Amino acid sequence: MKSIAIIGAGFSGTLTAIHLIRNLVEPIEIIIINEQETFNKGIAYNPYSKQHLLNVAASKMSAFSDQPDHFFQWVCNQSEYTNKDKNSLENSFLPRQLYGQYLVDIWSETIQSEQAKKANIIVINSSVIDLDVDDHNASLTLSNQEKIHVDICIMANGNQVPRNPTIRNTNFFKSTNYFQNPWTINSVTNMGSSLPILIIGNGLTMVDTVLGLLEHNFENEIFSISPNGFNLLPSPGYVVQYTKFTEEISDQTTLLQIVQLFNKHRKILKRNGSTEESLITSLRPYSQKIWQQMSFQEKKLFMNRLRHIWGVARHRIPLQVYDKIQKLLIDRKLHIYAGKIVDISEDNQKISVEFYNKKQQKNEKIIVSRVINCTGPETDFIQSEDHFLKKCMFKGIVSQDKLKLGINADTSTFQVQDSKGNLHTNLFTIGPNLRGMLWETTAVNELRQQAETVAKNILSCHLVTKSFS
Repeated sequence: MKSIAIIGAGFSGTLTAIHLIRNLVEPIEIIIINEQETFNKGIAYNPYSKQHLLNVAASKMSAFSDQPDHFFQWVCNQSEYTNKDKNSLENSFLPRQLYGQYLVDIWSETIQSEQAKKANIIVINSSVIDLDVDDHNASLTLSNQEKIHVDICIMANGNQVPRNPTIRNTNFFKSTNYFQNPWTINSVTNMGSSLPILIIGNGLTMVDTVLGLLEHNFENEIFSISPNGFNLLPSPGYVVQYTKFTEEISDQTTLLQIVQLFNKHRKILKRNGSTEESLITSLRPYSQKIWQQMSFQEKKLFMNRLRHIWGVARHRIPLQVYDKIQKLLIDRKLHIYAGKIVDISEDNQKISVEFYNKKQQKNEKIIVSRVINCTGPETDFIQSEDHFLKKCMFKGIVSQDKLKLGINADTSTFQVQDSKGNLHTNLFTIGPNLRGMLWETTAVNELRQQAETVAKNILSCHLVTKSFS
C-alpha cells in the first residue's frame, strides 16, 4: 500500500486529502501532519474573532471548481442564514470562522463516505522539523522526534510568521510584549496597561488586529506604522464586468505595456463612473500566466515599483470594515504613519519606539505597551528562525526562486525542484510556497485547483516510478 504524507491541514492540505480520497481506485495510506488548533482550517479560516470577514463574496468561495455555488448552498442550509435574503447573501462578506466550519463539514462528510473506506487516514497533531527525500521515499522528522517514512510527500504548509523588523536592539524580540505572530488570540488579549499599542504594518492583518483589539475591549489609542501608510480601499460588493482591458493583452505584451493599458482603461472607467477594481477583477484569471511570461528584470521591477500599487487595488476590504477604520481615524483612536521603525526598547513595561516619520521627514518617538507585527508572511525561508524548508534548502532538497518569494517547482505538476534543477518524483508543493513561480497563489480559486491537480496527478501514477498496486 502506497503512503502519502501531507504537511499542513489548512485549506490546501484539507482539499488535497479530499481529492485524494474522492479519486481513489486502490487503497492507500494518507498521513496528515498539522498542529491541532488549526486542523481543516489553517490560520486564514481559524481566526480568533468573529469580526474577521472574508474579502470575497460568498458566491465565489466554493471549495470545488466544478461546483461554483457549493459554499453558498451550504451557507443557505445553516440555521443562522436560512431566512436571509439569498440575493443579498450571495454578495455578502461572511465571517471567516463560518468558512472554517464549512471546511470542517466537508472533511467530515468525506471521511464518512464509502470512498474513504479505501484509505487508511492518519492525523498527527504535530509539526515537521526536518525532511529528507531520496528516489524511493520521504522521511519526515516531527517535533516530538518521531520519524515517518512515506512514498510521497506534499508540502501544503501555508504562510510563515512575519519577519522581525530591522532594529538595533534585537533583544526586544524576546519581550513578552512583542507578538511576532499576529494571528493568535494572545496578541489582542490580556491588555492591562493604559498605554497605546503599536501595530507594525498597514495591510489586511493590521485591520484584523484592530478589530480584534476592539472586540476585546481595548479602549486606548492604536498606532500603526508601515512604509506606505494605510491605502486599503473598500470593496463595493458588486463589480462591473469589463473585458476591454484583457482583450488588448497578448503573450507578447510587456510589463510596461500592461501598465500603460491599465492607465488607459482606468481613465475610461473613471469617465463612466466606475473604479479600477473592474480592471483588477478582469486581470485576475490571467495574472499567473502574465507573471510567468515576465522576464526576471520585469518581475524585479514589479516588486520594487508596482507591488504596493497592485496590493492596494487587489486586496480590498468589506465596506463595513472600511467604515470602522475610518471612524477610528476620525475619532483619533487610530493613528497611521508612513515611515520606518528605527529602534525599540523596553523599560518597566513601557516600550519606547523610535521611527522615521516620512511625512514630517524626521525621527519621532512613541510610548506603547505592546508591539504586534503585522508586516505579512515571511517568504524567504533562509530568514526564518527554524523551519524545515530552511534545512531543506541547505541540503539542496529544495531551491529558492530568484526573488526569494518561495521555492522552485514545476507549476503544471507541482513537483519540487532541487538545487541542481532536477524535479523530485515524490515531493510536491502547493499554496504560498509557489509565490515566486505564480505570484497569485493564496486565493481559494487558485488553491482549490492546485489541490485537485496535484491529487489527480499523484493518483494517476504519471509522476511516480511505481504504480499503485
